[in-house]
Amino acid sequence: MKLTSKKILIPLIVIALLVVAAFALDGSGMHVNIDGDEIDGPFGTFIGLIAAGGGLLLAAVICTAVAVFLGMLFAGLGILMITGIVLLALVVSAAVSPLLLPLLIPFGLYWFFVSRPRKQRALAQLEHAV
Repeated sequence: MKLTSKKILIPLIVIALLVVAAFALDGSGMHVNIDGDEIDGPFGTFIGLIAAGGGLLLAAVICTAVAVFLGMLFAGLGILMITGIVLLALVVSAAVSPLLLPLLIPFGLYWFFVSRPRKQRALAQLEHAV
């Protein structure tokens, strides 16, 4: 865009928005009914626009609150689900452990022989520290 078209575009957009606002506030065909009283004209249009805008704002706040609540709810349910899966895994492993005993014996021996020198070093460091 050239510089002159940028200078012309901004006032045209402002004028278009002013025309739209004038037509919205014209109120020639708007009638608002509040408790049986019919209000028309510019004041009725103003009340109608405020009520509609307030309703949209209230809906946005309610939708945001519901989204936060559901996020917290599903996060909590996810934590409960993971906890349940871990407990189920523990129960299944406890039920299957007698069948896995031949596999656990070499693992236990390896663990014993690896941890024994570690304990010896810890005791030696405690004795030299005094």
